[in-house]
Amino acid sequence: MRASSRARSSTAPSWRNEGLEGAWYPLSRDASVRIAIVGTGYVGLVTGACFADLGHEIACVDVDPEKVDKLRAGQIPFHEPGLDEVVARGLESGRLRFTTSLADVMDGAQFAFICVQTPPANDGSADLSRVEQVAADIAQYIQSYVVIVNKSTVPVGSRDFVEQIIRRRLPSNVEFDVASNPEFLREGTAVFDFMHPDRIVVGTASERAAGLLTELYRPLGAPLIVTDPATAEMIKYASNTFLATKISFINAIANICDAVGADVKEVALGMGYDARIGFEFLKPGPGFGGSCLPKDSRALIRVALDNGYDFHLLKGVLDVNDEQHRVIVRKVERLLDGVQGKTIAVWGLAFKPNTDDTRDSPAFAVVRLLMDAGARIRGYDPVVGEGSFVSAGIDRAAGPIEAAEGAHVVLVLTEWNEFRWVDFPKLHAAMATPVIVDARNLLDPHSLRQMGFTYEGVGR
Repeated sequence: MRASSRARSSTAPSWRNEGLEGAWYPLSRDASVRIAIVGTGYVGLVTGACFADLGHEIACVDVDPEKVDKLRAGQIPFHEPGLDEVVARGLESGRLRFTTSLADVMDGAQFAFICVQTPPANDGSADLSRVEQVAADIAQYIQSYVVIVNKSTVPVGSRDFVEQIIRRRLPSNVEFDVASNPEFLREGTAVFDFMHPDRIVVGTASERAAGLLTELYRPLGAPLIVTDPATAEMIKYASNTFLATKISFINAIANICDAVGADVKEVALGMGYDARIGFEFLKPGPGFGGSCLPKDSRALIRVALDNGYDFHLLKGVLDVNDEQHRVIVRKVERLLDGVQGKTIAVWGLAFKPNTDDTRDSPAFAVVRLLMDAGARIRGYDPVVGEGSFVSAGIDRAAGPIEAAEGAHVVLVLTEWNEFRWVDFPKLHAAMATPVIVDARNLLDPHSLRQMGFTYEGVGR
């Protein structure tokens, strides 16, 4: 299907499926529909809870009975602002439920969303084993027409892969369609992002599926891009890897600013006013992390190689990202004349604020390098759990000043707002040497230097 941008209108689209007799009609605008969500991780839980908030009947399935019991009690397994309230509303209304039974979830569902993880394999490619298993399981329980929506981040060609699996295992000649519908949720603002998306992307060769998904998403009032499945899958990878490229670019510029005495914050400001560039993702730091950008960058490099293209640019983006960890460590080593035997207070372990996600967090990469060089690490993060500290060998403190007691340097690695409002005179008195390395450019250099701190940011 030709890619197109379909603006919202008050007139429902009159899709026609040539494989059926006569015309068929999309969802009634005011009707609730039954939606199955397979997987209650970050994407699945946010998607299910938000669709329930829009008035639909949502059944979420997960293979972990303990997790399902907690979700039934309204206990969210990760930190995401506002999600607990949305889940609570869904449970109270009866529109949102959780189960371990896929058969129960599929019974009468008009849509089935695959929302399972696709972790990186050893060669960087996306591991589709969970998607494959879910597709095979879904095939057993299809009784009537259903749109199976692949919302997991998957390489190009995965929609066809899912369809083939289902067709091979479908016990009866029941109609179904498979569509790609990539997610663009940001951790920390996921509920807002779902309810106020920049765009919605649907990849399908079926006009019937396209029409139904158009109606499903119509209340959100966002631009809808209907395209072929391969293009939809590529949009997701291209979007994330472009953001990764912007981050590595501004980090490289920040390092040059350090060398020539320029201020990268002013440079980014001057760049951002150019409408072709924009302000977003022009904040230098210790590198990008999280569950998406590193994984998707490696996966797209693998996809390119498998199709005969060596993606040198994206490899360079990852190289710059890895080097940025060492840039931060070298700043600390230079200011302390080495870190062997020194105590370093780390503020923040999550890869970004407003989440407890530490997957591929640059904070951990920096901490490992410092520990390898002989430093002792004491850390604090407002929401990251005890287990992450223990597994990394980091002493956990009760607060930012407690982390800095007797420390030789404070290293800011996550830009939590809490760190802006620390009692800095008290911090100065608590430290062995009043040195701050602000890897997020969160704090005010001028005021800290006036208080007697040695301050160093990134590109400032």
